[in-house]
Order: sequence, then C-alpha cells, then structure tokens
Amino acid sequence: MIADWNSLSEPLQLYLAQQAFRQATETIAGQAEVLAQEFEAGALADRGGAEALRLMAAIVRALGPESSQLVGQA
Repeated sequence: MIADWNSLSEPLQLYLAQQAFRQATETIAGQAEVLAQEFEAGALADRGGAEALRLMAAIVRALGPESSQLVGQA
C-alpha cells in the first residue's frame, strides 16, 4: 500500500480513483442482483424487491464511471 496519496502523480491519482469507482459501482450493482435472486428463490419475502433491486443495479451501472468522463483534480 502506498503510504502517501499526495506523493502520487495527478494522472495516477485519477486513474486509481476511476478504478476504485468502477469497482464500487460493480460491487453495489452485483449485490443488488444477488439480493434480487434471493427474493426470486424465496429466501426472502418478496414485496416487489427483485424488480426494485434490478432497477437500482441498472441505475448504478448507468451512472457509473463509463457514463461520463471524470473531470477535475484528484
């Protein structure tokens, strides 16, 4: 692990931030998908949860790092 974030170059900081954002997006969306499957399998009481979770996963992915360029300074 790098001890001092500020010692990294700005392009490297931006790259690492983008990769972390991609990973977080996929983790959140993936967990929503898994939970939706649990609803469908009957492991949890379903009150429209699977559809709502799939919608949330789609929104998270749509608004993720691929939807626009990250602009600014790290």
